[in-house]
This record gives sequence, C-alpha cells and structure tokens, in this order.
Amino acid sequence: MPNVEEVARPLRTLVLGGARSGKSGFAEGLAEAAEAVRYLATSVPDPADLDFAARIAGHRERRPAAWSVVESADPAGVLTGEPTDGATLVDDIGTWLTARIDARQAWEAPRGTIVPDCDALVTAVAEYPCRLVIVSPEVGMGVIPATRSGRLFRDEIGALNQRLAAVCDEVFLVVAGLPLRLK
Repeated sequence: MPNVEEVARPLRTLVLGGARSGKSGFAEGLAEAAEAVRYLATSVPDPADLDFAARIAGHRERRPAAWSVVESADPAGVLTGEPTDGATLVDDIGTWLTARIDARQAWEAPRGTIVPDCDALVTAVAEYPCRLVIVSPEVGMGVIPATRSGRLFRDEIGALNQRLAAVCDEVFLVVAGLPLRLK
C-alpha cells in the first residue's frame, strides 16, 4: 500500500512512441482529465516548412479550445516558472532537442555539448509540483541512421528519455495507437 506522501505527490507521466504512433493523442487524453490544461508546444515553426506547418495545424485542431497554449522552446524555464492549476502537457521533447542542438550548433560538436540543457530539463521535470504529461519520440528501434546528425539525435534522445523515465512516476510506450504501460 502506498504511503501518504506517494499518494499526494504530483503525477509525472512520460509518453513515448514513434512517428504517427498516437503518442500525442494518448497524452492529450491523459491531460484532459484535469480541470485545466496548459499545452506547452516546444516546436519552433519554420513558415517555409509546409509539411511541419500542416502537422502543427492538426495538433491545434485536435486540442480543446479551453486549453491555454504556450509556445516555447524552453520547457525547463516554463516548468520552473509559476506552476499552473490543472495539468501541463509538454509536446514534444524531440522538437525541443532538435532546437537545442541547433541553438548550440552542436550537430558537429563533441558529444555532451547539450548536457547542460538536458540537465536543466530533467531537474525541472523532477521538481515540477503539478500534474505533468510529457511526449517524446522513441527513435532507437529502427535502422541505424546513415548520418552523424541522425546518430547524434538518436543517441541524445535515447539518453534523455532514460533520464526522464527515471524521474517520472509512470511511462507509456504507444505503438499503433495502443498504449503499453512500462512503469
């Protein structure tokens, strides 16, 4: 039987999955159980990328109008700021990681260049005092990327997902729209 501290502790959930696996839809379903939802979109849209713009539009159309939306490439800063009533949904860590690697010009830099950013994010998640649902891609189950940048992203997201899973109370893997509880 869990003790009182475990029951009272805010629940942090990590939702992993591949591209088009249904991970965001599943995470949105978890978050909407809260009275209020703050949706933290981590992507930095490029107006010239029409495919990505269409993907973002799909996410916007699916979200309830009552949800507040914060577009920020700094989820650690948002999470360490003023907490919100209800739940915060962070979607997604992969777009955040790509933006951090870009910002630090780390695609060709030595491994470990983005560790301070990852440390700040993991600490913010671990210390967040309210309901939190995080979406992140699982990319390490396929072909070994042919490029250094592809391998860098795969390795960095894999390591970061492990660290986030360690500080989250529950973890799901979504495959073909079906969630599997891992933790």
